[in-house]
Amino acid sequence: MEQTENPREPSAMSRSKAVGYAVGLPLSLLGLIFLPAGTIAWSRGWIFVAVLILGFGTSALVLAGVNPMIYRARSRFQAGTKSWDKALLAVILPAMVAILPVAALDAGRFHWSAVPAWAMPLGYATVLAGIAVTAWAQAVNPFFEPGVRIQSERHQRVIDTGPYRFVRHPGYIAALLLFFGMALALGSFWALIPAALAAAVLVLRTSWEDQLLQAELPGYDEYSRQARWRLVPGVW
Repeated sequence: MEQTENPREPSAMSRSKAVGYAVGLPLSLLGLIFLPAGTIAWSRGWIFVAVLILGFGTSALVLAGVNPMIYRARSRFQAGTKSWDKALLAVILPAMVAILPVAALDAGRFHWSAVPAWAMPLGYATVLAGIAVTAWAQAVNPFFEPGVRIQSERHQRVIDTGPYRFVRHPGYIAALLLFFGMALALGSFWALIPAALAAAVLVLRTSWEDQLLQAELPGYDEYSRQARWRLVPGVW
């Protein structure tokens, strides 16, 4: 049935909330790294913070030019987000956040694991690849929200351009790259444990979201036959 109403886009974030994000997120990042490390003189931590700021800052500037609506879409969980998704995120998000303090405790204070020198550059390359892939996905997909739901009020449609030509959930590939890349970049094998937990639940989320989209989003079933792979071409 043809949709006649104009799409209702998410409301803009309030100024106070925007300021809170702008101040709170960097402070939280510093706290998660340097408090467990036990010192602000941990050079590896500062290098990591600088790379994240450079990577995500560049991404933000690009997205502000090509898809500024993404900031509204991703500013909050919208009404209609599936309850099962909230339950999965209750595991994914804490596990993702735990990567940083576990890595800082390991590499910055107690030195539980001996990570070879080559692994840290690999970690940074993986982190930057994750940032690039998620920016690419957000640049072409105005429906890229933090929660899983059918965005009927926004007239959600299938996106099949950019990275969506190759896999159906490129944003999740980016998340997996970030999970494991952050642990290696900070030089911690122990941090791979929360990274693996977050990754395992994210893969489950990918499967459940894909089932929802095939059942409820017009055109997605046909798209899934064209883009055969959910996450990794040739694998799954």
